[in-house]
Order: sequence, then structure tokens, then C-alpha cells
Amino acid sequence: MNITLKQLEYFIALAEARNFGRAAALVHVTQPALSVQIRELEDRLGAKLVERQPRDIVLTPTGHDVLRHAKRVLAGMRDLQDVTRLRDGLSGRVTLGVIPTVAPYLLPMALPMLRAQNVNLDLRVRESRTERLMEELQNGTLDAAVVALPTNVAGLIEYPLFQDRFLLAGSPDQISALAAAPDKLRPTTIDPDRLLLLEEGHCLSDQALEVCAMERSATRVDLSASSLATLCRLVSEGFGLTFLPEIALASECRAVPDMATLRFQDPQPARVIGLVRRKSSAGDGWFEKLAETLADAGRELLPAGECGAGRPPRIKS
Repeated sequence: MNITLKQLEYFIALAEARNFGRAAALVHVTQPALSVQIRELEDRLGAKLVERQPRDIVLTPTGHDVLRHAKRVLAGMRDLQDVTRLRDGLSGRVTLGVIPTVAPYLLPMALPMLRAQNVNLDLRVRESRTERLMEELQNGTLDAAVVALPTNVAGLIEYPLFQDRFLLAGSPDQISALAAAPDKLRPTTIDPDRLLLLEEGHCLSDQALEVCAMERSATRVDLSASSLATLCRLVSEGFGLTFLPEIALASECRAVPDMATLRFQDPQPARVIGLVRRKSSAGDGWFEKLAETLADAGRELLPAGECGAGRPPRIKS
């Protein structure tokens, strides 16, 4: 049995694209060439891996098993390449994944810091939800990822970067009313009917519901916002309240000057943002250096106040 890494790569592309034409485009070959390689792989394994349908393909049970093994094999090969690629610390090519509720705020601060440390660093960034980043980290597409901890995923090394506290955001009138009785403001006292969240699948929504001791079914507002920016604009107009991560505070307050925020009483609800990598990948200092720089950038973004009606009054000189 003489299976090639190229055949495994083509098979993974086909499984993800579910179409020969799209898969061929992903791996930059012609469709006939990809089809030949898939047939040769099936012949060498002595099993049918895909069911060919008019417009797409479906993996057979054996195909699903082979796909899992193929991803592990290619991830192992990438780890082997990492041994030499990252042997000199944080240099060369590093592929980093970042969740959407962190990327637009952390990266503009962190990237110049990283570039100043090493102009030869080829940092490639992918923004996606946690579930997708964990999949790409495990199959070797990513070297590391910035996510909320803990991941509860086996085989990873987790490095906490900073604590990101949650503030309550809304219109000035709503926040002023809540600020009148700050001792009564707790996440668990928020009316579910007033709470707006990101669409299902965003870890920030799950974290917000957890600190409120709520289930998603408890919220009756039919909203599927895909970004914090959208939520901030909605709540600034009086369409409910939302949780705003502290890391996003300065940026979103500049973008939405009519929004107000208010801090919860201690202990303030928060999430831990961290950097993770595979245990099997080579460390050699690059991971720790990257983590230190991201932690420094994160701390630069964490202000002490609020914005709008929730901000402490300024003392005029």
C-alpha cells in the first residue's frame, strides 16, 4: 500500500468542499487530476471513500474513518516541519487564529509590537469562532490560537494572557437608571427580555448566559447579531442591553458615542483570554514570546473607567 501525503491532502480538501470542482480549486489542480488521485487512494485502501452524486459527494463510513486518520497524519507532518521552522524562536511563518470578539481589538495593538520585535516574522492571522479554530489547530492548519479559556480540548497547552471583564452596555437613559442603584446590579438580576446577544455559536454569548445563570431559550428577543459592533449600535438606540468585553470598550465607545456602559459590582464577571497550541508542536521559545507580547497588548487595552453615562465625572482644572 503506497499512499502519498498528496492523496491525503486531496481527500481532506474533497471532504471539506464536498465537491470535486471546489476541492480541485482549493489544492490548485484540475478536477480530473484530483479525481484520479482519489480513485487511486480508494484502490490502494481497497475501500470506497466517497459516494459520487450529481452535484456533491458524501463520505462513506470508511471515508469518515480515513478522514480522521488523514488529518492526524498531516498534523503530524506539520509538527515535524515546525521543529525546524520555529527552532529560532518567534521568527519565520506563524499562523495564528483569533476569535472575532478579540481580533478587531487586540490585533491592531499587538501586530505593531510583534513587527517591532522581528521584522522577519511572517504572521498569518485567521479570524473564526472557537470551534473552527480548535479544529484547525488540531489538524495543523494553525500554530496557535487566541481564545477564551478553558478550551476543554485535550492535547493542548493553554497560556492565560489577561482577564477581560464584562461591562453592561445600553442607552444613556437605561444605564443612568441602573446606575442609580449600583449595589443591586448583578448579572443574575438582568431581565432576560432586555438582553441582546451575539448569534448562537459565539463563545461570548455562552459566557454571558453563564454569568447570568440563563439558558439561551430564556431570552425572547429574536436577534442574531454577528458582531459586537452591531449589538453596540442597537443597544445605544434603546433596543435592550448587552455585555461588552472590556477589551472592546475604548474602540466601541469611540464608534458609538451614544452608548453608555456600567461596571458590575465586585466580583465583576469576566472571561480569561489565552493563547493555546498543540502539545505535540515544538515550543522552542516562540510560543512564550508570542504569549508575552499578546499579554502586553491586551493589558494596554484594558481601561479603568466606562463610557457615556456610566463614566465617572471628569474633574475640571
